[in-house]
Amino acid sequence: MGITNIGIPGLILIVTLALIIFGPKKLPEIGKATGQTLREFKKSASDLITDSDETKRDSEEKH
Repeated sequence: MGITNIGIPGLILIVTLALIIFGPKKLPEIGKATGQTLREFKKSASDLITDSDETKRDSEEKH
């Protein structure tokens, strides 16, 4: 049972708890920060894959 099996009721519970804990004014800030973090993570992962492909290509050209 992983995080992918949460479903709609679980999602509603999580959002409700977040509203209670952080309040409605903080949620947009938290969402924005989470989005920026995910974006930077994806960019870093993409850069690592691109660098790895370039390194492979360079080593194949030398041999």
